[in-house]
Amino acid sequence: MPRTRCDGAPGTDRGVRERTPGHYRAGVSYSGDPGDALAPDDIDDLARRAREGDRDALETLLAAVRPRVLNICRGVLPYSGDAEDACQEAMLNVATKIGSWGGRGRFTTWLHIVSVNSARTTYRRLKNLATPTDFEDGAHDRPDPRTTSVIAGTRLDLLEAMDTIEQDHPQYVEPLLLRDVYGLPYDEIAALVGAPLGTVKAQIHHGRKLARPLLRGER
Repeated sequence: MPRTRCDGAPGTDRGVRERTPGHYRAGVSYSGDPGDALAPDDIDDLARRAREGDRDALETLLAAVRPRVLNICRGVLPYSGDAEDACQEAMLNVATKIGSWGGRGRFTTWLHIVSVNSARTTYRRLKNLATPTDFEDGAHDRPDPRTTSVIAGTRLDLLEAMDTIEQDHPQYVEPLLLRDVYGLPYDEIAALVGAPLGTVKAQIHHGRKLARPLLRGER
């Protein structure tokens, strides 16, 4: 059976194999058409059943959330090839780590975290491929990854800023990305990261202060 890209087109990309999503025992189905989106309650129900080991529910869930995952990855990696790679990684993580979803908040909120982390992991991998780590002597300069085609089109400034902030203040990165890149409400972010609402607001505030000079190139 051919594999599928995250945009639904046939391809040879590594990732979750495409299966025809069928009806699962609660009667919810998804046709695979992005216009036939499931309601949030249906997605949560599918996710709970998938977490309990229902393979049909998992297949239907993956088909339903694939367009959302790809859009999230494109928000960080607008170059389509990079976004598709990140999407494939995110889909695999959803399939293999769905048991880590606590089931208290919306599944789609947890999905944001998985997708953002996959996009950042893909960026780091591409950056490492574009930047040699071994030098014969100190006279060789590292190539500027912004001019390297393998990561052309990425939002390098944002991703670089997040990596820099994460070195000393990792607690700021996730809330900041969820709020300022994906626009999640503060209360959803607080529930997702398991921190009080006031703490999350403070983390986002401090994260913005650290990010501004980095995004302006003031390193």
